[in-house]
Amino acid sequence: MLAGGAFGGNRGLRPVPPEKGVFPLDHTHECDLEKKEYINCLKSSGYQSERCRGFSKLYLECRIQRNLMAKQDLSEFGFGKEYGMGAS
Repeated sequence: MLAGGAFGGNRGLRPVPPEKGVFPLDHTHECDLEKKEYINCLKSSGYQSERCRGFSKLYLECRIQRNLMAKQDLSEFGFGKEYGMGAS
């Protein structure tokens, strides 16, 4: 095995954290319904994500309401007023 381990080891580079930080996984499945609706929409639309933006917004709102990610204005994710609750 090469020195440094399987994942490259220490090459003198400092790790960079993700821009938004780490957020908790949904271990208690609080947002499973929203996630499943979004995934089903993706599958039925041939993975055309634009058609499923409403479901994506509902999923993000669920995560924010349950403190599974930081509270943030959804306009920062590209959602304007045209993507109200339940829009798809």
